[in-house]
Amino acid sequence: MIRGKARLENIPDISDIHNMADILTELGCSCRFENGVMEIDSSCVNKTITEYESSSKLRASFLAAGPLLALFRRARISLPGGCSIGQRPVDLHIRGFEALGASAENGAGYVEISAGDLKGAEIYLDFPSVGATQNIIMAACFAKGVTVIGNAAAEPEVADLGCFLNMCGAKIEGAGTDTVKVEGVRTLTGTSYKIISDRIEAGTFMTAAASTHGNIFLKNVNSAHLKPVMAKLGEMGVEFSEETGGIRVNAKGTLKGASVRTMPFPGFPTDMQSQFAALMCVSSGVSTVTETIFENRFMYAGELSRMNAHIRIDGRTAHIEGVERLCGAKVSACDLRGGAALVIAALGAEGITEIDNAQYIYRGYDNLENKLKNIGADIYSE
Repeated sequence: MIRGKARLENIPDISDIHNMADILTELGCSCRFENGVMEIDSSCVNKTITEYESSSKLRASFLAAGPLLALFRRARISLPGGCSIGQRPVDLHIRGFEALGASAENGAGYVEISAGDLKGAEIYLDFPSVGATQNIIMAACFAKGVTVIGNAAAEPEVADLGCFLNMCGAKIEGAGTDTVKVEGVRTLTGTSYKIISDRIEAGTFMTAAASTHGNIFLKNVNSAHLKPVMAKLGEMGVEFSEETGGIRVNAKGTLKGASVRTMPFPGFPTDMQSQFAALMCVSSGVSTVTETIFENRFMYAGELSRMNAHIRIDGRTAHIEGVERLCGAKVSACDLRGGAALVIAALGAEGITEIDNAQYIYRGYDNLENKLKNIGADIYSE
């Protein structure tokens, strides 16, 4: 939707980024990625179709719908792929587009979206979906009049998108709150922008430090984005101190069990529950993890059980009885965050753990192996 060049800094070198760049290239963009910086020139975008082969690799592929609808008033989007952690329909995205004046049809694995004019509207989301909020914001940037999105997702990533678009010339208020107001504009221009740090990566390292009773320093971490994670880790016995440039994580003491319930931001993030389950496996007492977002996010439980974890699944809740130490075993990652949980479990386990399907992990963690080596892990890939 931006006609021109954008320079994005602090981009992780992960497979999802490369897959998204492939989608943008198919649409006509020029993408160049080097040393954490991606330069995107969208001047020659001339295609409104995303293909199955590229879209099936990641959920975020559906975020092409909003910009294409804004630019061309039409889009043919392949239904997205990604990790199989539960149903992730795009109905909230579609309802938002329809409220703006578009029509949509599903068929043969694609969603066909078209509109004459896009007009501002009052939109209320049944659930504060991050993807739907982002897609509607992007489409509304070129709608005539004002769009107000109620019950919007308040995640930091939504706020970051709003900041970026405003620097490009958009008129967005309230991004990162439950009510977002977008006043339509005619054009957006390119800019240079630094993306926020990845709070889930930071939370994963915090949990890894806790599972090994370690003491690490995390650079460039925004503690405001990690309050629920840090609060639960603190409850379990982990100590934090804010230092110049980052956060110190000290987990030298005994870990206690806890109860976690996933919720939209600012609640406990669903993308951290797998990692916490791995930590709870070696925490004293009984812990519970209740998943309210995705119904199929406990696939890792069977793999942790192979490492001598004591986990019982009851519907949407995992009951975990802590053991003194896990045992190394051959296990398999079933999804991105479940794979991270296996890494965390392996770091604190006795013996060697071999994790198959590591490609899931590389979807969301940049240079994980070397980062862990730098803080003392004995880890390598084949």
